[in-house]
Amino acid sequence: MFDPRDPEFLEDPYPAFAALRAQGDVHFHEGLGMAIAVSHAASSAVLRHRGLGRIWQDAQPLERFASFNLLHRNSLLENEPPAHTRLRRLIAGAFGRGHVQRLRPMVASLAADMVDNLAAAIAADGSADLLEHLAQPLPVAVIAELLGVPGSDGPRMVELSNAIVKMYEFGRPESDRDAAEQASAEFVSYVRSVASTRAAAPGDDIISDLLRSELTPDELVATAVLLLMAGHEATVNVLGNGITALLTHRDQWERLLASPSLLDSCVEELIRFDAPLQLFERTATEDVSIRGYVVSEGQKIGALLGAAARDPEVFDEPDRLDIGRMPNAHLGFGMGIHYCVGAPLARVEISAALSALVEKVPGLRLVEAPPRRPEFVIRGLKELRVTV
Repeated sequence: MFDPRDPEFLEDPYPAFAALRAQGDVHFHEGLGMAIAVSHAASSAVLRHRGLGRIWQDAQPLERFASFNLLHRNSLLENEPPAHTRLRRLIAGAFGRGHVQRLRPMVASLAADMVDNLAAAIAADGSADLLEHLAQPLPVAVIAELLGVPGSDGPRMVELSNAIVKMYEFGRPESDRDAAEQASAEFVSYVRSVASTRAAAPGDDIISDLLRSELTPDELVATAVLLLMAGHEATVNVLGNGITALLTHRDQWERLLASPSLLDSCVEELIRFDAPLQLFERTATEDVSIRGYVVSEGQKIGALLGAAARDPEVFDEPDRLDIGRMPNAHLGFGMGIHYCVGAPLARVEISAALSALVEKVPGLRLVEAPPRRPEFVIRGLKELRVTV
């Protein structure tokens, strides 16, 4: 069984996943303390089964994690029907008021400007960090526009997000747990201040829309923070992992240069090929059988999305990057009632970034193999140094 803290495993977990898939659909992982579904069929069943839910349990002790628990207890992601049904209806309604279409031209313009800055940095210094110049700032700028907050607040929001999501990893030190609570408290205070301003003077932003909904003040805060964290972490890591894959598999980069019409299928393939979210947990609300493995009521099971994405039962030559792959039944945005509400916006951002890179820096190349972040659940890079 793999060790989620092993640097060699983190560098390339997919051979270990293949070995597990060959032995069966579901296995119990002692280190993670839960069963893990490693095939596409089993992972899909975990995500869809109504007897498996997102059952939030407050971090303990309560007085130590008041803000962290507030953000998650009131989150769309951590609730099941009927609370989830109400939250998703209100949030999807706000998203459905034309925000993605409104942002599309701005996203394209932002991506083009950021790639120009990347090219200028490469020209000046010989190489530059693509994460710093494009993958990190683009989703933050878009979410800032969506929420109607100053773009200059973006870097701090990223720091807070990074501190909070470390709590989702396994075996974190106490210092990381304290940092997550401090970041949560600052985020709660920030969003409440923005909401107070919007209540007095509504704008063309999603917080103003959410204020007109039936969300409670705590639910509004949790929703705004979820949009930032999920929107940023997913997009930055799809771009980091995906552009690394394209530049490593040079034939596919050249193929995209020659056939820009493959852009949409390329986005889906990058999400599949090196999943930014590797594990998504569920808790059994009753005894549930997943491909013959019984998960008892109260026990957890995780859908190992990275393993599902390389299942040869679903994907021909799953270890091959194929930007024209169709169909592409990846689970990168989830399935069932927890399917990512921000998926359309994430696709717009990834597509805009790739389009700008293809147009402006067709000779893009890796300087070296990029270093990985030392986390398993959220898979990403520390930096991505490129040249032309």
